[in-house]
Amino acid sequence: MSRRIHLNAFAMNCAGHQSAGLWRHPRDEGFRYTDVEHWVGLARVLEDAGFDALFLADVLGIYDVYGGSRDGALRAGTQVPLGDPMLPVPAMAAATSRLGFGITVSVSYEHPYALARRFTTLDHLTKGRVAWNVVTGYLASAAANLGLGEQLAHDQRYEMAEEYLEVCYKLWEGSWSDDAVVRDADRGVYTDPAKVHDINHRGTWFDVPGPFLCEPSAQRTPAIFQAGASSRGLAFAGRHAEAVFVSGPSTTVVAKSVAGIRAAAAEAGRDPESVTVFVQLAPVVAETSEEARAQYEEYLAVASTEGALALFGGWTGLDLSGVDPHEPLRHVETDAGRSALASFTTDDPDREWTLAEVTAHLAVGGRGPVAVGSPGEVADEMERWVDETGADGFNLAYAVTPGTFVDVAELVVPELRRRGRMPATPATGTLREVLGGAGPRVAASHPAAAYRR
Repeated sequence: MSRRIHLNAFAMNCAGHQSAGLWRHPRDEGFRYTDVEHWVGLARVLEDAGFDALFLADVLGIYDVYGGSRDGALRAGTQVPLGDPMLPVPAMAAATSRLGFGITVSVSYEHPYALARRFTTLDHLTKGRVAWNVVTGYLASAAANLGLGEQLAHDQRYEMAEEYLEVCYKLWEGSWSDDAVVRDADRGVYTDPAKVHDINHRGTWFDVPGPFLCEPSAQRTPAIFQAGASSRGLAFAGRHAEAVFVSGPSTTVVAKSVAGIRAAAAEAGRDPESVTVFVQLAPVVAETSEEARAQYEEYLAVASTEGALALFGGWTGLDLSGVDPHEPLRHVETDAGRSALASFTTDDPDREWTLAEVTAHLAVGGRGPVAVGSPGEVADEMERWVDETGADGFNLAYAVTPGTFVDVAELVVPELRRRGRMPATPATGTLREVLGGAGPRVAASHPAAAYRR
């Protein structure tokens, strides 16, 4: 039986996300990121097409590694200017009924007590359609602007993340009983005090006595997304993630990541297939192959090399300014995101990438592949990636927004449905259920379940 394909839209609250410089293309409306109607319109397109979720990336710093300066990112509009990813979600949720929303928030820059309340509030307002993409942060500029001085070392950030999630799980799962809110007008009791509990957390990084401020929401714990692909990140994903976002330039690289995620989940005592794995892919689709190819060439013509290298510098911590474009990339250890560099160096022993090749690859859609062609050809490529990697679906990066998503909705989704790869009637319920969970709450094998009362 063919594997079902799940679809997320991959975006960011900015003018230019993964495709550096494509805000210059006349089809792109990314500059409307400050307009709530832009987001509402996008959400309606995605819901009507049967996408599972809109996945919103975020960073809290500026890409200032390339050339030792922020100027390249600013000129290219590369993830700056940038708004908060949470704030458009209530408006989009009000305009839809089943689309989920994955929101990136770093544990390095938010206190768990305050963040847990924000996610519970969103889970209430969306009726359980929220996921938290847990990241640890990788930009030194973010740590500096938040008064933290040096960025914590890579593995140390994950150590803090483990305790951070423990605090959140205690608040979400253990502080309030399901029946704590009684709303008994005759007795004048809104909440039964005996059913609200302190969590009394004392740890290395956080002391949180509790109790939590919020009554339980539909999911209690939002669906947990994760995107780390280093050895430490894989262990973290195997323990906590219900969906994982991976990215790489070839099926060889991505298949290795998917296998690592499944193995890490099994090691943590979870069903490896309970983790939904999304691969990044940028589709360029038109009615015919020729039209799609012409469109892709237009995108390449306006893409920003400087912006692409600014992105790569931020992801990897490596400044490639002044490097010979024909020189092969070499792997080095940094405290930035390690998987970005590994995917172009150590992960595929059969391929050696030069700087010029990496820059060209990043021009449209970032680190993932680009599928260019007719609806049938793009569907073929999507099927190939799922079948060769064992992934469950795609985070679809855009070349232009909302045009890329409209094209997929109108041309590719009907083809995938004809092939039985997407259901004719999309799944409904909480986001956790849409992604394959047995119910709205975390599975018994998930670490959050240990804190249930």
